[in-house]
Amino acid sequence: MPLSGRIWAVALLMAISAAASWQVQVWRHGLAFERQAARHSEVLNRQSQAALGQYRAEQHRRQALEQQLQASDQQHTRELNDAQRHQVYLRDRLATADVRLSVLLDAADPANSHAMPATAAGGVVHGATRGRLDPAHAQRIIGITDAGDDGLIALRACQAYVQVISR
Repeated sequence: MPLSGRIWAVALLMAISAAASWQVQVWRHGLAFERQAARHSEVLNRQSQAALGQYRAEQHRRQALEQQLQASDQQHTRELNDAQRHQVYLRDRLATADVRLSVLLDAADPANSHAMPATAAGGVVHGATRGRLDPAHAQRIIGITDAGDDGLIALRACQAYVQVISR
């Protein structure tokens, strides 16, 4: 075989050898990439499962919180309705003269000239001298106490809400 034929044969053999080694490298790197992709997929799967667990736990906590707030809201709504019903009942009794509001009069006070009509001395109520209030004034006083009661109930509702939320 002439020298040029040998050079061609060696060159061809080197090219085949290089191609074969290149293919082996491709297979090795391909397997390494597949393993790395599988590990990465497993890590992502574990992370997504953990995130899903946290989401479900948060969802359960949120539902429990909503139920507590709803129960608290129902309780305070019931209290407010009961207080308003009692206020209407008291206003009606004042209007029909079933009940009269009175104030204690200080008999020892020299400035008090008993300008307000005192209760009758022959009445069944014994004790300090009392003056009856005009029904219109009594209605205004009841209105003020109604607003105060409503405010206290609203304050208790707000405090309960803050306590539930801050837990």
